[in-house]
Amino acid sequence: MIHFITTRARALGMTVAGESALPVMLSRWENGRVEVTDPGYRRLFREFYGRTNEELGFPPEPQNESAEELRDRLTVARSIDSETLDLFQRQVNDLRASDQHFGAIVVLDQLNNLVRQMESVRAFSVRPQHRERLAAILTDARTLAGWTALDRGSQLQAWQYHEDAKVSAREADSPYLLAHAVAQQAVILLDIGEPAAAVELIEYARHIAENRAPSLLRSWLAAAHGEGLAATGNRSASLRTFDEARLLLPSHPIDPELPFLLMNDGHLARWRGSALLRLESHDTIKNLTAAAHELDSSPRGAIRGQLSMYVDLAFAYAAAGSRTEALDYVRKAKQLASRIGSDRQQRRLAKFELADPEVPRVM
Repeated sequence: MIHFITTRARALGMTVAGESALPVMLSRWENGRVEVTDPGYRRLFREFYGRTNEELGFPPEPQNESAEELRDRLTVARSIDSETLDLFQRQVNDLRASDQHFGAIVVLDQLNNLVRQMESVRAFSVRPQHRERLAAILTDARTLAGWTALDRGSQLQAWQYHEDAKVSAREADSPYLLAHAVAQQAVILLDIGEPAAAVELIEYARHIAENRAPSLLRSWLAAAHGEGLAATGNRSASLRTFDEARLLLPSHPIDPELPFLLMNDGHLARWRGSALLRLESHDTIKNLTAAAHELDSSPRGAIRGQLSMYVDLAFAYAAAGSRTEALDYVRKAKQLASRIGSDRQQRRLAKFELADPEVPRVM
């Protein structure tokens, strides 16, 4: 917020306190010890939070002040051109690359700031072509932010990001962005133990994408459907759907229109192995080991997928009675989960320890 106040004040030609004094002032304002009386600071609060004076507990805005502020925001939105939109997309792509290599701990705050910036521009943009594309980029950023929030253990925040993503996907008039947001939201339902609702949501996502989305996305959606069916215990339907995902997967599974999808033979094998673990199948270790080989040789791996595979292998070996291998993967998973800040997988590992008291606690 200090960064926003100082940079936005410069753009408006306002004078504000220095960065050393602002933390104290913000603390007093936020805790209600001192009222925000300066109109300039009130304006900055309104812009930062996207709220009215009344919602922030300030006196009502004078009519001329409100109109002037609206004109200023419209002027800023009009300055957005195709180059600025390209810049927004590059920023999202760069944060996605960081997330794939370093995990959510690095990117979530940056995504929050980027989403807020794009939201403020979109809200005052009146050019349909720019607004539609901005909505598409915003959807991409929101689904990425929702996914990282889920990895950090905040299901409610992740759900809200995906709810917002569905709104912007509809404004972008993009069935494949909407289908992707809906299917990712279903994963949150799986995380909180609502598999039937998750399957229903994924079936809706597949309906949206049917005959209107590239085969890569339809393959990804089929795999997500297979995972959901496995969570409900429907073995035959789950494996049949994974076979469908394999048939839909393109031989060159990279689509510049779908930068948010990581999908190839290795990722599909890992996903199928995870579903087999849910189904308590004897083929789990075989599939996950094959996936590990595929992902190790793939240039498009993701550290979160690797971590998920370690946790799955720990559970699989424990279920098979292979104590040494289980402990080895628990150790690897804990180290990686701690490094990238994956609260989601750390919770899974905690359940593993509780589920098997014969396995000593590994720190």
